[in-house]
Amino acid sequence: MPDSSFWDERYADRFAHYGTDPNDFLREVADRIPEGPVLCLAEGEGRNAVFLAERGHAVTAVDQSRVGLDNAAHLAAERGVALETVCADLADFDVGEARWAGIVSIWCHVPPDLRRRLHAACVRGLQPGGAFVLEAYTPRHLERPGRGGPPSAALLMSPDALREELAGLRLERCEELDRDVHEGASHHGPSTTVQVLGFAPEE
Repeated sequence: MPDSSFWDERYADRFAHYGTDPNDFLREVADRIPEGPVLCLAEGEGRNAVFLAERGHAVTAVDQSRVGLDNAAHLAAERGVALETVCADLADFDVGEARWAGIVSIWCHVPPDLRRRLHAACVRGLQPGGAFVLEAYTPRHLERPGRGGPPSAALLMSPDALREELAGLRLERCEELDRDVHEGASHHGPSTTVQVLGFAPEE
């Protein structure tokens, strides 16, 4: 799994790899996120976080790359919105308890043990009725030539695994699909992904 220096180098060429537009799936379901604070995991250069801040959310963007987060702060200032950035390894980040109206995980590919812990923390971290939004590449994506995304199947996600890891949420959507992704030079073209929209139980 790449470390912070890899991502610092990648983000040194500002917005060249993933662009500044939000993820398509997040854009589609953004109105399902209740009012309130939103946490964006592995947020990189902030395109999804800034989009949500423009919709009125108080957004915290977490990433291990300080360069990426500096770019995110630049984008937020350019768009005239506030954004809190936290430079941290997700292995050490405290999601908190019943803190977030929404948690967003877009292309947050981490090792399986950490992923299971992180997803359990996300379930605990949502406020009652809070929304969890995820898109990730699936193992079947590795069959595509010239693909983007991680090269290791261990870092990819399947609907079945996510149903287990997100136990406690009401999953309105958890499905694998083939779709075209157009998010800068590094996420571009035919892709196989899993999309999740889930909700914490109401009190």
